[in-house]
Amino acid sequence: MLISHPRRLAGTLVAITTALAVTACGGSKTGDAGEDGGGIESCVDTSGDTVKLGFLNSLSGAMSISETTVSKSLTMAAEEINADGGILGKQIEIVQEDGASEPTVFAEKATKLIQQDCVAAVFGGWTSSSRVAMRPAFESLNSILFYPVQYEGLESDRNIFYTGATTNQQIIPALDFLREEKKIESIFLAGSDYVFPRTANKIIKQYAAEYGIEVVGEEYQPLDQGAWGTAVDKIVATKPDVVFNTINGDSNVAFLQAYDEKGLDASNAPIVSVSIAEEEAAAIPVDLTGQMTSWNYYQSVDSPENKTFVEAFKAKYGEKSVTSDPMEAAYTSLYLYKAMVEKAETFDVDDVIEAADGVSFAAPEGTVTIDGENHHIAKTALIGEVQADKLIKTIWSSGEPVEPDPYLEGYDWWDPSKE
Repeated sequence: MLISHPRRLAGTLVAITTALAVTACGGSKTGDAGEDGGGIESCVDTSGDTVKLGFLNSLSGAMSISETTVSKSLTMAAEEINADGGILGKQIEIVQEDGASEPTVFAEKATKLIQQDCVAAVFGGWTSSSRVAMRPAFESLNSILFYPVQYEGLESDRNIFYTGATTNQQIIPALDFLREEKKIESIFLAGSDYVFPRTANKIIKQYAAEYGIEVVGEEYQPLDQGAWGTAVDKIVATKPDVVFNTINGDSNVAFLQAYDEKGLDASNAPIVSVSIAEEEAAAIPVDLTGQMTSWNYYQSVDSPENKTFVEAFKAKYGEKSVTSDPMEAAYTSLYLYKAMVEKAETFDVDDVIEAADGVSFAAPEGTVTIDGENHHIAKTALIGEVQADKLIKTIWSSGEPVEPDPYLEGYDWWDPSKE
């Protein structure tokens, strides 16, 4: 179990806390896991032959380019599990909700799924703003959220399991690669204007200061806007060795179109992106050949488990469909939940959380294991290069899973009190 600060909320404060969470910036240990959530009466009904699970993904809005396929991979996992006998013999009944790319909607829908639909757990969210907005509902109502996307770290929570990468499994390996392999001396930061990019760039700036890398520019745009021309002009003027891209959703389309219009490409202005995966690359109508990404899974991963996963996904959704890191992390999360429930021999939230430590799954990315202290999983870091067909080829690997360090306690240069 995680150790926490006392923060159990009274039911009358849920709405207030949710509103506050929408504007939070992350980086506080107030989200640490707390004492058992006993005393919260659950409406989950497992007396029949089904169990309800909530899928909460943006099927509309700026983030739908990324989140729709996450919903598809969750659905595929649920169908596979049902075909294999379900969870504790109960068939999964999916309750799908649309977060509509809005944190406030995610908070409302999470509360609905828990209180009205009586789901046993929820799977979804993408932006950190969506996760932060949902968190109070899971804490106060004592339910479980599986969050499948890489994020800025500096958080752990009793009621959340993070199956995407934390910073030391994606951002820092990418920086190490750029410094050690590419010998960069300057960097430009381009990000969407919300929690993840700003916190990630705070970490990047402290890393850069430690290793003598010059940050020559830092630009942000709202998720639903694509006015990247001025920022790209600054990239042209400053001539950085690399652009570190923390832009999310379909804003990447506008950014890279502006990039292309200015004659920039991998040969003269290389980018490393941490939110462009195979489905985003395929949707961007410019040549991305040679541009870099940092993730923990690519469709091209060579393993029997991934071959089965990719073939199954294409068989269900079409031969042109591609798989990506967040999709794989979401798919994996449903199997981890199944294993947790079966280890606990119950759907009871407190017992399932207690059973989490050491639960493993042979995932398409490789075998993953839950850390019961911080609710993250060890993940192998991969740097990829976009190919002409928009698939991503691994060009560097950490070689073994990197243990999660969400608070960057293993890095002397990190100081959360500094900007």
